[in-house]
Amino acid sequence: MSVPLVSIIGLERHYPMASGTVRALDGVNLEISEGERVILLGPSGSGKTTLLNCISALDSPTAGTYTFDGSPVPRHDAEEMTSFRRENIGYVFQFFNLLQDLTVLENIMLIQELSGGRDEARARQLLELVGLSGEVDRFPAEISGGQQQRVAIARSLAKSPRLLLGDELTGNLDSKTSAMVMEVLIKACETKGITCIFVTHDESLVEYATRAIRLDSGRVMSDSTIE
Repeated sequence: MSVPLVSIIGLERHYPMASGTVRALDGVNLEISEGERVILLGPSGSGKTTLLNCISALDSPTAGTYTFDGSPVPRHDAEEMTSFRRENIGYVFQFFNLLQDLTVLENIMLIQELSGGRDEARARQLLELVGLSGEVDRFPAEISGGQQQRVAIARSLAKSPRLLLGDELTGNLDSKTSAMVMEVLIKACETKGITCIFVTHDESLVEYATRAIRLDSGRVMSDSTIE
């Protein structure tokens, strides 16, 4: 039997406040296998982003266990957490976070350089994968929001992550552009064999997932396979 890529048991994340303890995550159990595309749904404050931050080791849980491909994920050690992210995690944000004074191609190659090695041919291949081979020498301000998000997707793939995380990645896009971006993203992940977890408020994005998990008050309320 294969080991799940992500295995979470009894995960809790509590924040002490003057008014009492906020239980952002309150006993989450979750297994995600390699190749799945999981969408996390739920209202604001349900724990979606907190769970994503714990999965990516941007935050450390208060209690519970979390293993990645069978190995415990580091917590409370900034250097080890950063190494885990660098080796395993790609992230696509709602805001594109592209460097405005670098071209589309240079934005991709910068991430390669930070991850250990520039490879212009591969950077161009990634941009071709997201349908932007004709925009390599343009600057972010010269292309549309949907195109900028596709650059961000290519950038997130530049270091060959095993797990790609997206937090409201279509939140700033209209519905038509959102659909285009999601189709590009799914194609890229399937081509590269990357597991995906996306946080969203947008119920229409469920069609791009293999599984939908609904959270509320820090707990998993439902977990369903998408046919």
